[in-house]
Amino acid sequence: MSHWHKGEKVSDHYKFMEELGRGSFAVVRKAVNKKTGEPCAIKIIEKASLDDDEKMALQNEVEILATLDHPNVVKQFEIFEDDNQMYLVLEILSGGELFDRIVEKEHYSEKEAADTIRPIIDSVRYCHSLDIIHRDLKPENLLYCTKDESSIIKVTDFGLARYIEGDLAYTACGTPGYVAPEILEGKGYGREVDYWSIGVILYIMLSGFPPFYHENNHTLFEMIKKCDFEFTAPYWDDISDNAKDLITKILVADPKKRLNADEILAHPWITSESTPRQDMPKLIETIREFNAKRKFKKAAFLVQAAVRLNKLAFMK
Repeated sequence: MSHWHKGEKVSDHYKFMEELGRGSFAVVRKAVNKKTGEPCAIKIIEKASLDDDEKMALQNEVEILATLDHPNVVKQFEIFEDDNQMYLVLEILSGGELFDRIVEKEHYSEKEAADTIRPIIDSVRYCHSLDIIHRDLKPENLLYCTKDESSIIKVTDFGLARYIEGDLAYTACGTPGYVAPEILEGKGYGREVDYWSIGVILYIMLSGFPPFYHENNHTLFEMIKKCDFEFTAPYWDDISDNAKDLITKILVADPKKRLNADEILAHPWITSESTPRQDMPKLIETIREFNAKRKFKKAAFLVQAAVRLNKLAFMK
């Protein structure tokens, strides 16, 4: 559990260093624990800039992170709060995003992809066992701890996560290309939305492009609701039938028929020693292009990390 310090000065415990990133109401800075010398990341939130919904969401994120303890989930160490700011002291993840790492690899195979996604699925299964759904799984939220080749990968950004205590969630949220059909249908939804996002990430990891893509969000949402995707030639020609079988069983419009975390982890593509190990240099190139486009879009439009779909009128 994270320790909450009210009224204590964060600067008595931590020395602030360079900025690592900034969002609409938070700045993340590198810092060092004065006592231990350990580096960390501190998310500094201006309380005055938050509306009531954002305050609730922040409270939610803090509480959820405080309960999570899994090797593949970002750790929250402690929280400081004064009149104007809140400081979340988090584990520093300096190894880069999932796709940044893939394009740097000299060797990349289906086996490598399976070994990379396995701990992510395990961490999602762990969250679900505590009745927590993430709701915004995407490549930008999968970060490595260090630059080291053997570094472990972690799920981050629990800003949209929530508890589902037996009931279903109804808020439309997420990021367009990764959002499950039942969210778009406006029906209640549960844990299965996270499995859907894993299916989308897996598809991109094996092809270098998303299963659902359209410049127009309305058209994109129609494609997602119809589960309208294919294994486009020539990109998928050399990918194993097992990989396609797994993706086909995850990207299913009916959440009840979608594979869950246990079933994904038990699928032969994940478990089998016979999952192909041959290098896929062309795929690395395609992922590199996808990555560059994604970053360019982010920079060009300064798209907010979580696009709140419920603010998009045409959904109704």
